[in-house]
Order: sequence, then C-alpha cells, then structure tokens
Amino acid sequence: MNIHIKMLVIALLIGFSIQAQTETYKLTVPLTDPQKPYSLDVGLVNGSIKVVGYEGKDILIEAAAKSPTKNKSETKDGMKRIDNDGGIELNAEEKNNKVNIDTPGWMRAMNLSIKIPNNASKIHLHTVNNGDIQVENVKSEMEIKNVNGKITMLNVGGSVVANTINGSVIVNLNSVQANAPMAFSTLNGNVDITFPPTFKGNMKLKSDRGDIFTDFDMAIEKSSSAETSKSSKPGMYKIEVDNWVNGKINGGGPEVLMKNMNGNILIRKGK
Repeated sequence: MNIHIKMLVIALLIGFSIQAQTETYKLTVPLTDPQKPYSLDVGLVNGSIKVVGYEGKDILIEAAAKSPTKNKSETKDGMKRIDNDGGIELNAEEKNNKVNIDTPGWMRAMNLSIKIPNNASKIHLHTVNNGDIQVENVKSEMEIKNVNGKITMLNVGGSVVANTINGSVIVNLNSVQANAPMAFSTLNGNVDITFPPTFKGNMKLKSDRGDIFTDFDMAIEKSSSAETSKSSKPGMYKIEVDNWVNGKINGGGPEVLMKNMNGNILIRKGK
C-alpha cells in the first residue's frame, strides 16, 4: 500500500478527540481524483464554519474547540467544581470525491476552517448554534443553512441558496450560473446581495417589517396583491394581502427569491 492510499484510508475512517481546549487540530483529506469535480457536505450543531477556496488539490481542515464560559469559583457544600471541557469529536469521510465532515457531539462548540480546491461542484454547509458561516473565493452550486448566526459569502460564483433565522445574509456574487434559481432568506436580519452588473433575474421580494433597496434599474411588475377566499362562516369571505414585490433585472431570467421579516432587503450592482 503506497503512501497516498494510506492517507486516503485515514481520511475515510478518522474520528478524533482533542483534550486541550486551546489546541487546533489539522487534517488533510485527499480526493480520490483531484482532477474531477467533488462535493462537500459540512454539518455542525454548535460552532462556526469557514470555507475558503485555494489553488490546491487536497481539502485542509483546522478544528478548534471554543472555550466554555463558566464561573470557576462556583462551589457546592464547600467543594470546588472540577470542569470537564470535553474535547473535539469530528468525523471526516471521503469516498469517490464525495466529502462529508460532521461531528457526533453537540455539547461543545467548535470552529471549523476549511480550505478547498477550486473545482467543487456542490457545497452544503449547515450549523445551528453559536456560530456563523463564512464562504470566500468559491465557485460552485451552494446550499448554506444556519439558525442562530449570520451567513457571509464574499467573492463567490455559481448559484446560492442561503437561509438563516437569526442573522443577516450577506452575499457578494462575482458570477452567476446561467438558468439557476436562487433564494436568500432570514427572519431577523438584512438580506444584502450583490450581483454582477450583467446579472439577469426575475426577482420575488418580500420584507414584512423593512424596506427594499436597489441600484439596479428594476422593472416592477404591476399585479394585484389581494386574494379572496371563503372563511369557515357562511357568507363570509377573507381577504389576504400578499406583499410580494415582483420585478425584472436586465430583462429577466431565472427566479431569485429574497425574504425576511425584521430587516431590509438590499440588491446591489457590483463593479
């Protein structure tokens, strides 16, 4: 078995635990065929994810646990507490250019910083608590999900579906995949998206308690936003007002949905 195959077996099976809370663990995951496109799926329960594209052939992972915030002087019946900071548990698996990175633990938050080659075809990143998601210098089909944290994507290309609940969604696209629909949403935060000047799209926009801004020359479609439906009471009707704004940028194209509840929607024209 040559060295490359040994490294590949480690990447397929590794699950590691680090006890020192300030220690950062580094792991290299080789791809089965670096010349072909690959997919990446990263999932955390607690923590942040940062993914950066680079000119290389391996996936490089750095993992570090976040230090828990505890009152070290806490006592009970005259006894001092001994804290168990746990460690890092992270699984990385690569099989036929499909890479999955996740953690079986949820009690302790960690930060993941990942460098990836530039030929990714699909990327799926998701976390729940105590962290943000950041993506830089990546071109791919991307699905990004967060719950309690923001999403920031800089100098990216391809297509993006990004949603969170508590946090802003900020995306700077320097290129867009043709004919690919996209969606950006949050409940509490701004949706702030930058497109290339030549971007073409059919925009579907809704901000319940905010405003919509753009420096594109958007053609707004005039259509009725009120719908009438029967209620459960005889002879009674309910009128529902749908506050969606529909418009076309540069003549229109694939659908792009943007939605939030508390915050503004900003659609920017890049340089």
